[in-house]
Amino acid sequence: MKFELPKLEYEYNALEPFIDEATMKFHHDKHHQAYTDKLNAAMEKHPEINVRSAEELLINLDSVSEDIRTIVRNHGGGYINHNFFWKILKANTEISGKIKKEIQKKFESFDKFQEDFTNASLGLFGSGWVWLVLNNKKLEIVSTSNQDSPLSFGKIPLLTIDLWEHAYYLKYQNRRADYVNAFFNVINWEQVEENYANAIK
Repeated sequence: MKFELPKLEYEYNALEPFIDEATMKFHHDKHHQAYTDKLNAAMEKHPEINVRSAEELLINLDSVSEDIRTIVRNHGGGYINHNFFWKILKANTEISGKIKKEIQKKFESFDKFQEDFTNASLGLFGSGWVWLVLNNKKLEIVSTSNQDSPLSFGKIPLLTIDLWEHAYYLKYQNRRADYVNAFFNVINWEQVEENYANAIK
């Protein structure tokens, strides 16, 4: 199967002033496109691999042919991580519902969750992602390096922040803390709630 770059469900400038239009264009049209193209190029070498989704590749990474496994891990990870990331971004939504209750239950308060998530984001060395996941039906904050996905470790992603420099450097330069703080203004909590509802089924 051939994987396609998904279109954004909002305009490039929809997340201003927190994430700028120039970054969104470059991030989506250049970086995400490159992951998509390189994943497709790898898959063309093994037409016998029959999957319904890129997620299946990462969940069953050990079953992928060894000669393309690293490419699938890196570029397949980049492809699905970004697919997921775009969906959890939206301006002007507030946390509510079951996910709010579960976050408060697990982390004592939303402020404590934000503090822990921020600390994990600032503590991540180099490039990667920080996630809120469901692991054995419990919420957990985890970090992954490069383009690794929690799916490869049996965990279900609910929320994530992209901490590669290309996600924020045009606007924030080396001020990762400012970017992380801004990120909390553009979380699509409706999507996170949907992710949680699907994960606990």
